[in-house]
Amino acid sequence: MRDQKKAEEIAVQRFQLISPLLAEGLDAGKAKELKAQICSSTGISERTIRRYLELYRKDGFGGLKPKGHIGNKKREAIPPHLLEQAILLRKEAPTRSIAQIIQILEWEGLAEPGQIKRSTLQEKLTERGYSSRQMKLYSKTGVAARRFQKRHRNQLWQSDIKYGPYLPIGPNGTKKQVYLVAIIDDATRFILHGAFYPTLDSRIIEDAFRNAIQKYGVPEAVYFDNGKQYRTKWMTRTCSKLGTRLIYAKPYAAESKGKVERFNRVVDSFLGEVAIEKPNSLDRLNELFQVWLSECYQHKPHAGLGEKISPETAFRSDKKALRFINPDELANAFLHCETRKVDKSGCISFMDQKYEVGLSFIGRQVDVVYDPADLEELTIEYEGYTPWKAKKLVIGERSGKRPTLPPHLQPHEADSSRLLKAAEQKHQERKIEQAPAVSFRAVWKEDGGHV
Repeated sequence: MRDQKKAEEIAVQRFQLISPLLAEGLDAGKAKELKAQICSSTGISERTIRRYLELYRKDGFGGLKPKGHIGNKKREAIPPHLLEQAILLRKEAPTRSIAQIIQILEWEGLAEPGQIKRSTLQEKLTERGYSSRQMKLYSKTGVAARRFQKRHRNQLWQSDIKYGPYLPIGPNGTKKQVYLVAIIDDATRFILHGAFYPTLDSRIIEDAFRNAIQKYGVPEAVYFDNGKQYRTKWMTRTCSKLGTRLIYAKPYAAESKGKVERFNRVVDSFLGEVAIEKPNSLDRLNELFQVWLSECYQHKPHAGLGEKISPETAFRSDKKALRFINPDELANAFLHCETRKVDKSGCISFMDQKYEVGLSFIGRQVDVVYDPADLEELTIEYEGYTPWKAKKLVIGERSGKRPTLPPHLQPHEADSSRLLKAAEQKHQERKIEQAPAVSFRAVWKEDGGHV
């Protein structure tokens, strides 16, 4: 009876594993994906999953029960279901010892006392990749990173920021650190844009991304660092308008951005030369970087692309067409939007400049749509009005004539004070209410007696 109960428990576990694969209308691609997920989460091989499916389709639930007497020690050293449970116990806590795993299986009644030998279980776990040494390796990054590479250019871009040297570009020649932004094509390792910038904020990412698109077209997807310079509202908005899938790397998972991280290590050789050259300006640094990038990277054979194939050659020889968009669509995709309050002069303050919005909007909150690359004009939006352009306020040597306020803001001349009239009426009503009490006291005093 006990053996039969264990067999049913094992069958239940096996059915729960394969149940997602029994859904109606499941196509081959989705089935393969589900199998991979099951194998990854449980440690069971795909061959075992296929065997469970064949047993179930042939004999139903009963086919999933282990055959023979469960307590028979003449069968294989460790039954598959016990090995699966041992793997799960090791994955739950990688520091669990072999002795602890065996003890748990025995306490739970899944294994008979003495049924599992420590040396045998250690050997089986090692074969499956779950020895204590292997688990320590995996636990360093949570999962083992797998190499991947897109087939064609512009299917995926990667980007990252690298801290650069200190240059005398601050006030009075003080040294400030500069930052390198690089965007690399996943399939060809071609650097679509790379430049050093004087600040560390989202504007340098926007400039790099926009330059790369202008030169090499729109990517299908981008894979960016999780830093605050990349994770912004404008990035989400821009990628959505461009039809580009936006993906962020997990925090502290540098290996997931392997290609751009590898390029950053190659840049270290350039920085070593910069320390000798000592450029005295950001322009000179970028000039040297572009020369180095072309001669020491873009046109140099890359080990990841095959013999005698450079990133430049790989990108140019790809037959996949590049997708460009017209300048107006590109500018629209990179527009930003903020809110400002119109002051009493009909202007707004924006990026340390004054822009004329209109006296009709004094005191109102308006939306400012703008292109960070061109702040000569702003687009102003307000509910119920057609968007219009606002230009910078030009201040001359003499003050101009004060403009006339719009009709709805001009004072309205009145013949009399409505406040005083209303107060006078209220005073009369109060006198009427108090009149009976006054008359009563007057009568009481005249008679000289009590009522």
